[in-house]
Amino acid sequence: SILSMALRDNLEAMLARGQDSALLRYGLGGEYLNLKQHDKAIEHLRKAVALDAKYSAAWKLLGKTLAEAGRTNEAIKAYEDGIRVAEEKGDKQAVKEMRVFLKRLRK
Repeated sequence: SILSMALRDNLEAMLARGQDSALLRYGLGGEYLNLKQHDKAIEHLRKAVALDAKYSAAWKLLGKTLAEAGRTNEAIKAYEDGIRVAEEKGDKQAVKEMRVFLKRLRK
Protein backbone atom coordinates (compact mmCIF):
# COMPACT_ATOMS: atom_id res chain seq x y z
CA SER A 1 0.00 0.00 0.00
CA ILE A 2 0.99 3.64 -0.42
CA LEU A 3 0.90 4.12 3.35
CA SER A 4 3.24 1.19 3.89
CA MET A 5 5.67 2.51 1.29
CA ALA A 6 5.56 6.00 2.83
CA LEU A 7 6.25 4.57 6.27
CA ARG A 8 9.11 2.50 4.90
CA ASP A 9 10.61 5.56 3.18
CA ASN A 10 10.31 7.51 6.42
CA LEU A 11 12.06 4.80 8.41
CA GLU A 12 14.77 4.46 5.74
CA ALA A 13 15.33 8.24 5.96
CA MET A 14 15.76 8.01 9.74
CA LEU A 15 18.24 5.18 9.27
CA ALA A 16 20.14 7.24 6.67
CA ARG A 17 20.40 10.05 9.23
CA GLY A 18 22.12 7.64 11.58
CA GLN A 19 19.19 6.99 13.93
CA ASP A 20 19.79 3.25 14.02
CA SER A 21 18.01 1.24 16.69
CA ALA A 22 16.46 -2.17 17.22
CA LEU A 23 13.00 -0.60 17.16
CA LEU A 24 13.68 1.17 13.86
CA ARG A 25 15.00 -2.05 12.32
CA TYR A 26 11.96 -3.93 13.61
CA GLY A 27 9.70 -1.34 11.97
CA LEU A 28 11.56 -1.62 8.68
CA GLY A 29 11.46 -5.42 8.85
CA GLY A 30 7.71 -5.34 9.33
CA GLU A 31 7.19 -2.91 6.46
CA TYR A 32 9.36 -4.91 4.05
CA LEU A 33 7.47 -8.05 5.08
CA ASN A 34 4.17 -6.27 4.27
CA LEU A 35 5.64 -5.43 0.87
CA LYS A 36 6.68 -9.11 0.46
CA GLN A 37 10.35 -8.08 0.19
CA HIS A 38 11.56 -10.94 2.38
CA ASP A 39 15.31 -10.53 1.89
CA LYS A 40 15.19 -6.87 2.93
CA ALA A 41 12.93 -7.70 5.86
CA ILE A 42 15.27 -10.48 7.04
CA GLU A 43 18.30 -8.18 6.79
CA HIS A 44 16.65 -5.54 9.02
CA LEU A 45 15.25 -8.05 11.52
CA ARG A 46 18.64 -9.76 11.89
CA LYS A 47 20.08 -6.32 12.62
CA ALA A 48 17.30 -5.66 15.17
CA VAL A 49 18.21 -8.77 17.19
CA ALA A 50 21.91 -8.00 16.79
CA LEU A 51 21.29 -4.56 18.34
CA ASP A 52 19.01 -5.99 21.05
CA ALA A 53 19.32 -9.74 21.58
CA LYS A 54 16.45 -9.69 24.10
CA TYR A 55 13.89 -8.27 21.64
CA SER A 56 11.42 -11.18 21.55
CA ALA A 57 9.01 -9.50 19.12
CA ALA A 58 11.85 -9.09 16.61
CA TRP A 59 12.83 -12.77 16.98
CA LYS A 60 9.19 -13.72 16.38
CA LEU A 61 8.92 -11.58 13.24
CA LEU A 62 12.29 -12.86 12.00
CA GLY A 63 11.08 -16.44 12.36
CA LYS A 64 7.85 -15.63 10.54
CA THR A 65 9.67 -13.86 7.69
CA LEU A 66 12.20 -16.67 7.25
CA ALA A 67 9.37 -19.21 7.20
CA GLU A 68 7.47 -17.20 4.57
CA ALA A 69 10.65 -16.99 2.50
CA GLY A 70 10.89 -20.80 2.58
CA ARG A 71 14.03 -20.73 4.74
CA THR A 72 12.67 -23.29 7.18
CA ASN A 73 15.88 -24.28 8.97
CA GLU A 74 16.78 -20.64 9.62
CA ALA A 75 13.23 -19.98 10.79
CA ILE A 76 13.42 -22.88 13.27
CA LYS A 77 16.73 -21.49 14.61
CA ALA A 78 15.27 -17.97 14.95
CA TYR A 79 12.25 -19.31 16.86
CA GLU A 80 14.49 -21.41 19.13
CA ASP A 81 16.66 -18.38 19.92
CA GLY A 82 13.57 -16.22 20.37
CA ILE A 83 11.95 -18.71 22.75
CA ARG A 84 15.11 -18.84 24.87
CA VAL A 85 15.22 -15.02 25.05
CA ALA A 86 11.50 -14.71 25.82
CA GLU A 87 11.74 -17.36 28.56
CA GLU A 88 14.62 -15.49 30.21
CA LYS A 89 12.53 -12.30 30.12
CA GLY A 90 9.39 -14.04 31.37
CA ASP A 91 7.58 -13.01 28.17
CA LYS A 92 5.10 -15.91 28.35
CA GLN A 93 2.87 -14.81 25.48
CA ALA A 94 5.79 -14.61 23.04
CA VAL A 95 7.05 -18.02 24.19
CA LYS A 96 3.61 -19.54 23.60
CA GLU A 97 3.23 -18.03 20.12
CA MET A 98 6.72 -18.98 18.97
CA ARG A 99 6.27 -22.55 20.23
CA VAL A 100 3.12 -22.87 18.07
CA PHE A 101 4.97 -21.59 14.96
CA LEU A 102 7.93 -23.83 15.71
CA LYS A 103 5.71 -26.90 16.00
CA ARG A 104 4.15 -26.16 12.61
CA LEU A 105 7.57 -25.86 10.98
CA ARG A 106 8.82 -29.12 12.45
CA LYS A 107 5.93 -31.17 11.04
